[in-house]
Amino acid sequence: MLQRRTDLAMEEKELYQGVGTLSGVRSIDREREGYPVNVVEILDAVGAKALHKPIGTYITLTLDGLKERQPDAFGRAARALAAEAEALLSLPEEASVLVVGLGNRAVTPDAIGPLSAGHTLVTRHLVSSLPEHFGAFRPVAAIATGVLGTTGMESGELASSLCGSLKPRAVIAIDALASRNLSRVCTTIQLSNTGIIPGSGVGNARAALDEKTLGVPVIAIGVPTVVDGATLAADILAEAGQGNLEPDALRGHGGHVFVTPRDIDERVADLSKVIGYGLTLALQKGLTLEDVDLFLS
Repeated sequence: MLQRRTDLAMEEKELYQGVGTLSGVRSIDREREGYPVNVVEILDAVGAKALHKPIGTYITLTLDGLKERQPDAFGRAARALAAEAEALLSLPEEASVLVVGLGNRAVTPDAIGPLSAGHTLVTRHLVSSLPEHFGAFRPVAAIATGVLGTTGMESGELASSLCGSLKPRAVIAIDALASRNLSRVCTTIQLSNTGIIPGSGVGNARAALDEKTLGVPVIAIGVPTVVDGATLAADILAEAGQGNLEPDALRGHGGHVFVTPRDIDERVADLSKVIGYGLTLALQKGLTLEDVDLFLS
């Protein structure tokens, strides 16, 4: 069968369980603020090999209610993300954090990182210059790195340089991902404590941003905004009863095509705001959603 491309650990788990027993992986389902949460823990090298991901924790929030504009959908989504991110970070309140928005602001499906960084409350300059007013805030800095083709610099190079200068206690990297299931595009957010490889979702992997390369823990936050064309075609054919394809049946067709929803502008705008506001709630204890909106408006 054609290899399905996905960046979501929960989808890798589903694919593997469809063909055999999965060991070295633990998965639980729960709920946060009325939204489903799936937690996949890769426990050892066996699980890492099976799911093609590093050992660590992968949390997926499913935010269907956000697209449907359910009551308080945005607030619940931001608070849910805040709670999950805070648990993964597990830092003292005074520890500084660098938020890195990965991707290309000019390409909407790839703009989730830069837009999320723009919705995050930055306080590092205020904590140092106005301690009488902002001394209780966590020092937070944020940057949208751009992409190699427009900056001439790798995102990893920029992040590494900033870590050497600012010396944060942790980095939060935000990027667009790819899903194998169209229903999960722009409806899910994955958080992990294993770092991230920019561009991997569209087959253009760059240098990794992780604890090994940056010297501090890296929390990755990703939103699937595209589906690989060949993966989508294979799933559609499987639904039509044509699932037993020869390995080369779709090779060369759709391998470099990615599909995204027609309302991608609106959905990326919504999710980037959820991420930015949610991270601010996680990083700044005592703030409410209304406070964050006041600071950022």
